[in-house]
Amino acid sequence: MNSPDLAPVGLLAGWGNLPIVVAQAIKRSGRKVVCAAVKEHADPILEEICDSTTWVGLGQLGKVKGHFQRHQASDATMAGKIHKVRLFDRGALWNHFPDWFCVQTFAAQLLWGSSDRKDDTLLMAIVNAFARQGITFLPATDFAPELLVNFGMISGPNPGRKLLRDIEFGWQMAKELGRLDIGQSVAVKNQAVLALEAIEGTDACIRRAGDLCKAGGFTVVKVAKPQQDMRFDVPTVGVGTLQTMVDAGAGTLVLEAGKTILLDEPAVLEFAKTHRLTILAVNEDRLADIAPSSEAA
Repeated sequence: MNSPDLAPVGLLAGWGNLPIVVAQAIKRSGRKVVCAAVKEHADPILEEICDSTTWVGLGQLGKVKGHFQRHQASDATMAGKIHKVRLFDRGALWNHFPDWFCVQTFAAQLLWGSSDRKDDTLLMAIVNAFARQGITFLPATDFAPELLVNFGMISGPNPGRKLLRDIEFGWQMAKELGRLDIGQSVAVKNQAVLALEAIEGTDACIRRAGDLCKAGGFTVVKVAKPQQDMRFDVPTVGVGTLQTMVDAGAGTLVLEAGKTILLDEPAVLEFAKTHRLTILAVNEDRLADIAPSSEAA
């Protein structure tokens, strides 16, 4: 039941189940949800969950701002993936034609070419532009902290020494990739990089690794960026990621504890058990806390 004493929360919703889970968590807290759902990304079920929903194109930031302001949502959050690759489609400018507020927000990128178009740059520009309009973006995990994965083995046996070496190697590669704001995931085997995530996303990275490693059994490492802002682009994993791993032949998934969102953990555990996947969540300073199994190195 909504509380009249609590202000509504604006939700900028992209692709995937995360916006649905976050919207439900906000509703359970007693606050209304004012949703701006991105076309060709967000799930229509959000219209049933949220108190007010409007559909927006990728360039309609002014419409998002106006929707939040009309409903007095001074707090907001982002949830769900935006398929940035769509911006490179033919006719992208026409299909996602930016409104004036969007042009003002991204003038350095769209007009002057004086700034890059890395994820952090674009998303921080949105956060700052909305802040100037009295709308504060908060981490989605502020509303659903239980989504952050805890340290330890999630599924499967403790890794052997050979796998631990791959985990340490993959962690270093993924962190460097994140530092450069290119991607969050790498696929490795025998301390060799098979694939790196860039604009195409984690699933495409895993599928490419599977194409290159027909023997399978490789490890996927997905971490937060060293400079991770928890208000946006937080690494997220669900059953869909595991299905892609199974299809590609991957055997192990490594996540960063406390900084990765794990969606529908019971379903993830059941799927991992059924398909004999190893999943663990670690931190860089606690890699040694994962005790190796007794298998040969």
